[in-house]
Amino acid sequence: MTKLKTTAAQMVADARARIEEIETADLIAMLDDPNLVIVDIRDVRERQRAGYIPGSFHAPRGMIEFWVDPDSPYFKEVFGQPDKKFVFHCASGWRSALTTATLQDMGFEAAHLKEGFSTWEKQGGPVEHAEPKA
Repeated sequence: MTKLKTTAAQMVADARARIEEIETADLIAMLDDPNLVIVDIRDVRERQRAGYIPGSFHAPRGMIEFWVDPDSPYFKEVFGQPDKKFVFHCASGWRSALTTATLQDMGFEAAHLKEGFSTWEKQGGPVEHAEPKA
């Protein structure tokens, strides 16, 4: 097996050292802020299985750099809103840490939910569930 130059865990640690991390309770307290945009980067199946934060925007991690880039043919207008605070989240905070660091490198300011969705409901955060497919 090839020895890697760095591990995934080290990449996450390096990302976390240079990005803004928001605790679950703090993000719950921010939910009424009209300038807040919560972006869920989990797979659609994770959202269907576990639910999602009401009002969150779903952006699969594999497309996020393209959706944020105004020069990309895949750009999504939600990311072109000035003066918004974008907070990304995944299930445990690993993918969102890497995503936030990458976006920061691109010049897009954002933060991430430190522990991800895993602690959201346990700490009193509201959760919506998709309607079952007929």
